[in-house]
Amino acid sequence: MLDVRNEYLKWLSSEKLNKEEKNELESIKNNDKEMTDRFYCNLAFGTGGLRGVMGIGTNRMNRFIIRKASQGLANYLLKIKRDNKVAIGYDSRNNSEDFARETASVLAANGIKAYIYKELMPTPTVSYAIRYLGCDAGVMVTASHNPKQYNGYKVYGNDGRQCTLDMANSIYEEIEKIDVFDGVKVDCFKKLQKEGKIEIISDEVFESFINSTLKQSIFKEEKVLNIAYTPLNGAGRKCILEALTRDGFKDIKVVKEQEQPDGNFTTCPYPNPEIPEALKLGIKLLEKENADILMASDPDSDRIGCVVNNHGKHVILTGNEVGLLLFDMVYQVKKNDFKDKRPVLVKTIVTSDMANIMAKKYNVEVREVLTGFKFIGEQIGLLEKD
Repeated sequence: MLDVRNEYLKWLSSEKLNKEEKNELESIKNNDKEMTDRFYCNLAFGTGGLRGVMGIGTNRMNRFIIRKASQGLANYLLKIKRDNKVAIGYDSRNNSEDFARETASVLAANGIKAYIYKELMPTPTVSYAIRYLGCDAGVMVTASHNPKQYNGYKVYGNDGRQCTLDMANSIYEEIEKIDVFDGVKVDCFKKLQKEGKIEIISDEVFESFINSTLKQSIFKEEKVLNIAYTPLNGAGRKCILEALTRDGFKDIKVVKEQEQPDGNFTTCPYPNPEIPEALKLGIKLLEKENADILMASDPDSDRIGCVVNNHGKHVILTGNEVGLLLFDMVYQVKKNDFKDKRPVLVKTIVTSDMANIMAKKYNVEVREVLTGFKFIGEQIGLLEKD
């Protein structure tokens, strides 16, 4: 536990804070509860990276904590090898773009080539860019589906999945050695970009991502669905509409109030597409247009919720139901391709056991993992080697 008062005074007296940041700290000088919450500890770094409420303090998400984390990542990478590259993305949350640029500025100042998307993008595009560009790591600035007060900093390994426990622990050890103000190398973003140390990720990578996604499409019949879609004011609109349109879906309606990026999520305070509250406007559009399906993606677009039109009545599907339907469809469409091969289903331990029953009937191998994309990614890595 940190010495709250000393940490507060250290931050308040720092010349690196701007006027607005100092005013924020001044406003809590007589609020012991708020001061303690902001300064009693350092924001924890784990396999999910950093995540917390935005604000000034050691237990908050701000530009100084982002810089410190990026310096820790840089130190970790430079211990392994000298010539490193990192891909960076960000979502629609308040400060996400600024935090992404801070990340790039620290990494580049440490001699690490930083690639950054020119606009907000879904989390999977960062994983893709890591592999496409041959990067050693990646960073996605997002707090997923948390409320608007939050932001986060996810770190990925060179295989495109979230960092392993060993990698996270090693980065955390480096972060803890760093003084938040004096232990960070940072330079001007535009200067570093001009010097070629920061590079904008090209449209070629986006095109490759979309084309790679379309190759996964297995439904070859005419696309006649009437689709309602909402990005919940997040990063999914461009990629999802591009993929659906190129795949042949023509009748797509978007929830206007939630179409454009908005870090305040004014129509959806808790932008989790798996809860009914987040789907209200989407369901309204579904019913108005008599659409067949509503799809909703979360702010960083790595999570989706679905509502179907069942003879005029909307039905919200759970994640388990969507998973089982997808499993069944993929198997039925591709079963003739398997022949002597045994397909593999990866599921988490909290996913419905109905999948195991179906897999036994279909002669599909099941690999159960802990909850989290990093554990699914680990299985992908093992299968790629096999």
